[in-house]
Amino acid sequence: MTVVVGVGAGRGVSARAVLGLIEETLREAGLPASVVSELATVDSKAGEAGIVEAAARLGVPLRTYPARELARVAVPHPSERVRAAAGTPSVAEAAALVGGGELLVPKRVSGKGRVTCALARRRLLNVGHGYTGGETPEC
Repeated sequence: MTVVVGVGAGRGVSARAVLGLIEETLREAGLPASVVSELATVDSKAGEAGIVEAAARLGVPLRTYPARELARVAVPHPSERVRAAAGTPSVAEAAALVGGGELLVPKRVSGKGRVTCALARRRLLNVGHGYTGGETPEC
């Protein structure tokens, strides 16, 4: 199994804060950090140093999506505050779902409320008789 971590964060958030919430969320879900295949967020956070550094420390790519694309994703915890700030009612959950497939852990918020994350299981893409996704399919 591989997991996409959707991340939302306030301006100037540290990599330590981002990683802290991700690690806590993975631990509580019983998952090792090695299952993380990418971090995903909204385009406007593409240059946010804390998110960029967190992806680098995890050794995974950072994928970003336009707010209008994230806004089309149905999520369990939309927020009008997030919509006003980011142009989409969800960053963490929507980004995880767009990049992943099945929501494993809904939006979690850090103690200080500056970071959010959500976990989604990455879909395996069937191609002909084979598959992609970098893991052995379960039979």
